[in-house]
Amino acid sequence: MAKQLLNSGANSPEREFTESSPKRLTELTLLVVAWIVIGGAYILASFGEKGHMPPKLYAFLAVVIITSGLLHLGIRKFAPMASQILMPIATLLNGIGYVEIARWNPVAASYQAFYSVVSAIAVIGVLFLVKNVRDLDRYRYLTLVAALGLMLMPLIPHFGQNVNGARMWVRVGPISFQPVELAKILLVFFFASYFSTNREVLSTPTQSFGPFRIVAPRVLLPIVIAWGLTLAILGAENDIGFAMMIFALFISMLWVTTGLRTYLGLGMVLFVAGGFAVIHLFHHVQSRISMWLDPWSAHNFNLSSQLANGWFSLSAGGILGTGLGLGQAGRWVSFATSDMITASLGEELGLVGLVIVICLFAVFVGEGFRIAQRAQSDFIKLTAGGLTILMGLQVFFIMAGVFRLVPLTGITLPFMAYGGSALICNYLLVAVLLRISHANATERVGGGVIQVDL
Repeated sequence: MAKQLLNSGANSPEREFTESSPKRLTELTLLVVAWIVIGGAYILASFGEKGHMPPKLYAFLAVVIITSGLLHLGIRKFAPMASQILMPIATLLNGIGYVEIARWNPVAASYQAFYSVVSAIAVIGVLFLVKNVRDLDRYRYLTLVAALGLMLMPLIPHFGQNVNGARMWVRVGPISFQPVELAKILLVFFFASYFSTNREVLSTPTQSFGPFRIVAPRVLLPIVIAWGLTLAILGAENDIGFAMMIFALFISMLWVTTGLRTYLGLGMVLFVAGGFAVIHLFHHVQSRISMWLDPWSAHNFNLSSQLANGWFSLSAGGILGTGLGLGQAGRWVSFATSDMITASLGEELGLVGLVIVICLFAVFVGEGFRIAQRAQSDFIKLTAGGLTILMGLQVFFIMAGVFRLVPLTGITLPFMAYGGSALICNYLLVAVLLRISHANATERVGGGVIQVDL
């Protein structure tokens, strides 16, 4: 049955329309597929490791189905016209990651299950409270101050914690978390707001600098100061991974805003200059770079053995993998369920399994860019694009670190690696994209698009 959803008036500033609540059958079908894959993986892992069915299979499946089912109902109620593939992908990746975590650290797996439930509540909360992402444009500098404040928290005495050479954690009573995980999302809002407001000026060189035409320095100065403060704080915390990611996010969003390749060239110059400076200023960065360049030397091997053992695990997995429950990565690879979960997955799922995981992330990123492309305002476009870039950069930096394309960082593989702060914040990212996607669809319907219910 076809329903024409037309404007209530051609000159009306707000278009009203009526619609039946979408069933979101695509999302529900994909969630059922995800449940089957996750349940099958959990069973195979138990058979491979212990030779029998997992004792808590029904409790595990109940948590997975109820949590993602409530998410589906929440999205159907608060954002019924949103993208139908983002949440199933996140659920599938989360479930596969949980199976690997449960293999090697049952205690961490119980915490991860709790974080997944909290993440679902957070998504529904965002969809309920944030009716229009455009409203965030009014709080440009507030989001910047909040992001900088969050990043400064680990430097506060008695609260900040030094973990593996990087001071990224904050402990308040029994609760510990990484404030930078939320700060990176707030920085996307700030960059999107500033770039969208100054897009024309940033795209048009108006001043001469020798033989070159450049944009007015007064326009670039505030954003460069914000970027510089961010990197300085992360440098003080020895957080090379997030520093690299925030830098790449800044340059990427600037290039997306203007389309000028000059900014890419400027970014490369700043990257080389900044990298040269931090190598000489921070011992932690020196160790990471040295380990990356020569992991096999006797001087570096005490630190790089984690990376080397991860490569041995990937080699053992080969093309098709050893099979779920049959890998040995957790016995000799440090942080096999967090920083090095890529190696754990690669051993048991093989190259084919890793390629499938990468394809799932690629589909997620592609859908994020599609949402950004359909947005009606520059701020929304840049927000959706920035969040999507952020997701892609996280996947690239941690996987490329394991494969030795870049220095290994402490960035977690989204949805899959153990970590409550990262998991919750990545689900918040999904929630914002869902809200933007729903707004895009309702604006198109309000503009007179025909919707067909099958």
